[in-house]
Amino acid sequence: MNKIKNMETSTNQAYLTFSVGKETFGANVKSVLEILEVPTLTTVPQAAVYMRGVINLRGSVLPVVDTRIKMGLPFQEDTVNTCIVVIQVEQHHQLMPLGIIVDAIQEVIDIQENQILPAPTLGNFANTLLTGMIKHQEKFVLLLNIQKLFSSEEIFELTETEEITNNL
Repeated sequence: MNKIKNMETSTNQAYLTFSVGKETFGANVKSVLEILEVPTLTTVPQAAVYMRGVINLRGSVLPVVDTRIKMGLPFQEDTVNTCIVVIQVEQHHQLMPLGIIVDAIQEVIDIQENQILPAPTLGNFANTLLTGMIKHQEKFVLLLNIQKLFSSEEIFELTETEEITNNL
């Protein structure tokens, strides 16, 4: 009689890690389109407080959000390491590019599904924005759920800002 060993397969996922404040976050690379230096931003009057402005990205208007402000951290002047991560979020079954300003890019890491620990249940932020966390090089990496980083209303507001700016 042959014994078939039940092999649990664990899928690897690549995550881009970056810092915001003192924390390290990870975003699944499937949601990341590109990484840009921070150019001069065009501010949009009466936009949400976390909206830093818009940039021209190859002929399209890209809304840019200050991740620090969105996460409730104090504003910090840009440094040489500050950059924009262009992500795509889904809005009404369409993918919309959006720029998020982060303090510094770190690296791309491969994470096995069985390495992911549950997100702490210490607050609304952790419950809604994190898919989990991992221990990497003696530090925790908080794994962001990019699709929940912004509510539907916030994405709609950012889309409206993009349309208004396109019409100027």
